[in-house]
This record gives sequence, structure tokens and C-alpha cells, in this order.
Amino acid sequence: MPATPKKSPSKSARKSVKKTAVTAKPAVKAVKKAAARASASADPIAVVQDLRIRPGKPGKVLSSELRYEGPLFRVLSEEVEEPTGKRNRRDIIRHNGSVVILAVDTSKSKRDPLIVIERQYRHAAQQFLYEVPAGKMEPGEDRLAAAKRELLEETGYTARKWKKLVRYFASPGFLGEWMQVFVAEGLAPGQAAPEDDESFELQRVPLSELLRLIERGQIQDGKTLVSVLCYARSLGRK
Repeated sequence: MPATPKKSPSKSARKSVKKTAVTAKPAVKAVKKAAARASASADPIAVVQDLRIRPGKPGKVLSSELRYEGPLFRVLSEEVEEPTGKRNRRDIIRHNGSVVILAVDTSKSKRDPLIVIERQYRHAAQQFLYEVPAGKMEPGEDRLAAAKRELLEETGYTARKWKKLVRYFASPGFLGEWMQVFVAEGLAPGQAAPEDDESFELQRVPLSELLRLIERGQIQDGKTLVSVLCYARSLGRK
């Protein structure tokens, strides 16, 4: 018995199939979006829109052993009971703290002021770094007095106007040092008197140029990144 030839689907049937395929695409997308939302809502980490900072209290030091003491810092090995209740041994570098000075020259432009930058060789980094002036505090020294002293010693500048910008811990995993950044304005040049182990190349660089170099990853000093970006934000720049 000869095979019955298959009938081609009618034009209306083909349109119906095509329409079903087209309408199915948005439905698939909606399902995927719903799945993505469900996956996001299942994230165990909460979203906090209004973050309240709670520094807490220091941990309890159970034992402390001095491992090294030098002119800049000392190294301690401590057993500590942290506020979480856990006991851990931590090797900590203790330091008197540092001051950082963002020296700003607005005489030519307030919108794009000049920033005093030092090119200095850093053996730990094994390269020259471009940095804002900074220095360690002496025991018991006032931070503003230390900032004025460091700016004069390193650059020869004095400043008429000083204000605090930000303070931060440089590397709190093992370093107890925190750094206070000051903005110094109304600069007047003078005679620098760097310490014997210090050597700088000084330059004044437009803020816009520093931001460009930061975007390109060419400014690699942490205090300079923090200082310049915070200052630019205070001016409404990004």
C-alpha cells in the first residue's frame, strides 16, 4: 500500500507556531529574572542602608612579649582575647603614629590647585614613589605641631591655614599606626631641612594630573591615594 504523502502545515498553522515561539521568549526572560531575584534574596549577607559604626572595646591582652625595638617602631607578640571571645596570638607593630600633609597651592586656580609632591626612593617598595609629605610623630607630640614641623623640614613651606581631612589605619592587620591627614593652604616658601637619611625631588602637580595618574595606576603610595581622592571629593570632583 503506497505511503500517504505528508501534508505541509497550513499557513495559519505556521503563523501560530511562530507566534508561540515569539511569545515564549519574554516568558523565559521573566523566569530567569525571577530566579535571579530569588537567588539575590537568598544571600545570607544583609544589605545595610544606614551603617552605624561601632568600634567596640579593645581585646584583653593575656600576654605580651617584645620581639624587637628600634627607633621607629617595636614588634610585640601578644596573646589576646578578642571581643568575639576568641583567643589568638598576634604579632603587632606598635608605632607612635604619623601625620600626612596635603599642601595645596590655590594661587593660580582654586578649581585645579597645585599639590606638593615628593619623589622619594623607598627601599621596601624597591622603587621611587610619588608621595605627599608625611612623617612620624615624636612621643607625646601634638599632631598639628608635628604636621607643621614635617612640612617645613621636608619642603621648606609654611602654611597659614590648616584643617583635618581624614584619618585612617594604614594596615591594621598587623600595624597599630594610624595616620592623620591635614590640608595645608596659604603656602609660603622657605628653606627645607630634611633629615640625613631623607632625599626628595619636590614638584607641584595640578590636582587634575594627579587624578589622571591615579586612574592609570601610576600613583602607588597609599597615603597619597587617600589624601588626594578625599580632597578631590571634598571639592566635588571625582
